[in-house]
Amino acid sequence: MQAIRQQLKLPLFETDESRSRSVDSGGRILVTGATGYIGGRLLARLEEQSRSVRCLARHPEFLRGRVDPGTEVVGGDLARPETLPAAMRGVSTAYYLVHSMASGGSFAEEDRLAARAFAEAARRAGVGRIVYLGGLGGREDLSGHLSSRQEVGRILRHSGVPALEFRASIIIGSGSLSFEMIRALVDRLPVMITPRWVRKLSQPIAVEDVIAYLVAALELPSAESRVFEIGGRDRASYGDIMREYARQRGLRRAMIPVPFLSPRLSGLWLGLVTPVYARVGRQLVDSLRNETVVKKPEALDRFDIRPRTLRESIARALVNEDRQFAQTRWSDALSSSGPVRGMAGVRYGARLVDSRAQRVEVGTGAAFSPIRKIGGRVGWYAFNWLWRLRGWLDLMAGGPGLRRGRKDPERPAVGETIDFWRVEAYEPDRLLRLSAEMRLPGRAWLQFEVESSGSGSVIRQTAEFEPLGLAGLAYWYGLYPLHRLIFEGMLRRIAQCSTGGETVALRRKEG
Repeated sequence: MQAIRQQLKLPLFETDESRSRSVDSGGRILVTGATGYIGGRLLARLEEQSRSVRCLARHPEFLRGRVDPGTEVVGGDLARPETLPAAMRGVSTAYYLVHSMASGGSFAEEDRLAARAFAEAARRAGVGRIVYLGGLGGREDLSGHLSSRQEVGRILRHSGVPALEFRASIIIGSGSLSFEMIRALVDRLPVMITPRWVRKLSQPIAVEDVIAYLVAALELPSAESRVFEIGGRDRASYGDIMREYARQRGLRRAMIPVPFLSPRLSGLWLGLVTPVYARVGRQLVDSLRNETVVKKPEALDRFDIRPRTLRESIARALVNEDRQFAQTRWSDALSSSGPVRGMAGVRYGARLVDSRAQRVEVGTGAAFSPIRKIGGRVGWYAFNWLWRLRGWLDLMAGGPGLRRGRKDPERPAVGETIDFWRVEAYEPDRLLRLSAEMRLPGRAWLQFEVESSGSGSVIRQTAEFEPLGLAGLAYWYGLYPLHRLIFEGMLRRIAQCSTGGETVALRRKEG
């Protein structure tokens, strides 16, 4: 703990010795909402620091396979207070990172009851501190969403357990509800009719900076409750955030301001344009009418954290999204969801994904053999005449086409080209990931994975596309039936070749 304190270099409150002690390092840290956006990132950071962590989850079986071996996962539900005492036992710091805005009932009442149950359980268990992430906003005419978030903070601070409440505005990061809403609007609408709330000031903050504040709370004195307003380096309107995102994505967007469009109508419009937010659209838009800026910058004095600018926050979100997506195993998500989903695959952040798998009764080496030879003279295993036509069209559009072929017909290497693709990742007998370099209204990847399964192997093929504006969406949905036909044929033929290849190899060995 001392080494971590020195590394973080966090100043302490100026209090007497009895009030300057940090939370007992021998106790566990309880994280609620570990399956959520902030909770999941906080959990990863705490595990990186080898902290003693316990997670409270309504469905612990969904979380156990995603945490480090030393992290404890216990079942419990804030709506059932009798399940909380076991989770609170031996806890020094408890993070409260849940809210009910997406629920179907009265989210404010649900949040109120959950906070009271949590606070009472923490008090009875002798928890040293509660840390809560709420929302910025003044006291006058707060939206229902922001009013509820701040009410939860008051309940926790008045619980008899010292509580630190961090209040933040828009959190910039792939997966953040507010950021994804803004991104969806900018990606899909070349011309936007913008109501008055688009001109309201906010103080957006990078998700990494939010996590840094939450972790740094562990080092502050435990004897008093405080509210810290946190924000990024820039104050910006929602329109400014949209324009900066559009600039970094290379999109041209026009905004036409109008004096009407109530929060109710805006919420319905948002649900129409971005269906994933239909349930929370009205509450979220209603909260956008409030200015959410830092008025008491005390956190800058208390913590050795210097938040990023808006430009840095958006750029980092986009870069981190690429890295996190490349590390995602779509086989895990798809195997738990049963049969193939809707016609055009699933959406992950800004990307559209189509994935399929086929089992073969051969080893991983034989299953992967056709994959490592793909492209060049071997071709793409199905509808090669369509691939040649696509290459010709790409040449006409100024792209590389298929003329580059491949350097080594047997084994690819990271950085080398295969026709109009480039090898982004390669692991022998396991993984080949290609990034597209043909002319496209967006970015595209094609990935193949092979893993052992019982007496055979499973070959998984995943196509990913990050559309650029409406042209990109039209490209994906317009050509999806054709792409599906091609990719299904490709995977089927790869499976056939892998089986035939193994048979030939066995015959030679026997001869």
